[in-house]
Amino acid sequence: MNPSTFYVVATPIGNLLDLSQRAIEVLSQVDLIACEDTRHTGRLLSAYNIKNKTLSLHDHNERQRQEYVAELLQQGKSIALVSDAGTPLISDPGFHVVRYLREQNLTVVPVPGACAAIAALSVAGLPTDRFTFEGFLPSKSGARQSKLNELASEPRTMVFYDAPRRAIDTVQDINDVLGGERQIVIARELTKTFETIHADTAANILTWLNEDPNQLKGEMVLIIEGAHIDPNDIPEVAIKTLKLLLGEMKPKKACAIAAEIHGVKKNALYQLALAMK
Repeated sequence: MNPSTFYVVATPIGNLLDLSQRAIEVLSQVDLIACEDTRHTGRLLSAYNIKNKTLSLHDHNERQRQEYVAELLQQGKSIALVSDAGTPLISDPGFHVVRYLREQNLTVVPVPGACAAIAALSVAGLPTDRFTFEGFLPSKSGARQSKLNELASEPRTMVFYDAPRRAIDTVQDINDVLGGERQIVIARELTKTFETIHADTAANILTWLNEDPNQLKGEMVLIIEGAHIDPNDIPEVAIKTLKLLLGEMKPKKACAIAAEIHGVKKNALYQLALAMK
């Protein structure tokens, strides 16, 4: 291992065979493994006969740990960061530590591998040329509906993590806010024994979930089809103005000015501007 190096190591999201050979070598040879849950990571290390020191690093202590981690690296130690599953920092702890280490000009190296969001997106059958990862939707319905309203005109495929126990409520909110015809995909228990990937309209997915309680268990990725923007719904003169403004300024400002001039919704113009790129 390179000394004074912090390795961000992706681990399996279910199937232990998805741990890369490089990840195995890094975890075996570093001086310390920082992990979200030492007991959980301990089972992974045991499966590969990796006997290494571990340090807990999670949401509640990573800011307190960052200076200690930096000191170890400055002493020439090598450290690996893992989360409970998948790629660290993707809706998992580690952002504060990585940012602090980079501010100290310390070396941070990725060791890529499994990521539930990307794995789900790769088999969803929805457009992948442009997408947005939104993490977890709010747990309460009111806040969740508000977030969905913000994203109602988003043209890119949207990827979320969600707790299966509230999947019915989430899909009901999608149905109410975005419409029952919006295509969605539920990818559950990826790489595990009961892996399920189900695509349909929001209305039909809601029926499916209500009829099969087994789908309300495990880990879940939720993918929502982006909104379809019809330029015919925006006056041609507004589109022309927008194109001219985009050549002179940033999209948000251009859309705000065009919306003010022509009385068109700013959000619709902004989504059109994104589609023009």
